[in-house]
Amino acid sequence: MSTRLTKKTMSLFESIKHVDKNNNEYWTSRTLWKVLEYTEYRHFLPVIDKAKLACENSGQRIEDHFEDILEMVEIGSGAERSVDSVKLSRYACYLIVQNADPSKTIVAQGQTYFAIQTRIAEVQQMSEYQTLTDEEEKRLFLRTEMLKHNSLLASAAKDAGVIDNRDYAIFQNWGYKGLYGGMTANDIHLCKGLKKSQKILDHMGSTELAANLFRATQTEEKLRRENIKGKQHANKTHYEVGAKVRQTIKELGGTMPEELPTVESIKTVEKKKRKLLDFPKGKNDKVLEENRLYKCRVRGYLPIQ
Repeated sequence: MSTRLTKKTMSLFESIKHVDKNNNEYWTSRTLWKVLEYTEYRHFLPVIDKAKLACENSGQRIEDHFEDILEMVEIGSGAERSVDSVKLSRYACYLIVQNADPSKTIVAQGQTYFAIQTRIAEVQQMSEYQTLTDEEEKRLFLRTEMLKHNSLLASAAKDAGVIDNRDYAIFQNWGYKGLYGGMTANDIHLCKGLKKSQKILDHMGSTELAANLFRATQTEEKLRRENIKGKQHANKTHYEVGAKVRQTIKELGGTMPEELPTVESIKTVEKKKRKLLDFPKGKNDKVLEENRLYKCRVRGYLPIQ
């Protein structure tokens, strides 16, 4: 079964997408069930129920993502009638494909499509990210996110049976091998021309950091969602997620991560940004100073008080 997300599959999911008056994207259950190749709508309803439960368990409000509506459908000879349907957010669709029949190729491809679209939307909707205007600031933001989600990934891996430091290094290598076409952390380190003391993630641009962030978040989710146990199974999962991210980059025409340029250390960027705090203040600069400090806190250069 192929799980590759092709342009044809992407177009299929895009073709049934709607946009409401507030410019929010949504799908409907009456179109999604057919695309996911269910034989009857009633067989699809239990999948929606499972997705609602997953939504609630994740701390989200069901009504924010699943809205009962009436939808007009054709019944033959050009006639239409209204039927019960559900208006679905992108996140609702993501939960539905995660709970749909995994033996269907289109379901596996849908999982990739909605996972990618959901993660992209999450990043775009973060108010902090919207304030970023240059590459350096995006790197600072994504590097902070990477630290946070690597910690969550380590916790999920530990629950799966990856206990000691050596096992975790092996686990991380499998993720890198999937995303970087077989390259280990040492291979990437060598490819980037880094010194032994320098960290790979500190010398990634925003595009490469975003790919690795997606690898980390999706692996953590998969480990927890499927309750994966055992070091080998965890390693295999990390590799598969990394490989799927790589395949998606390829299909979208992006640059492979190992071909992206090595950039200056994030620590150097942090030092440059902190110099924002070191300019002289005049008598009438109180408001300007308060605004500047607020921006620094929002962007992560200073702790929020």
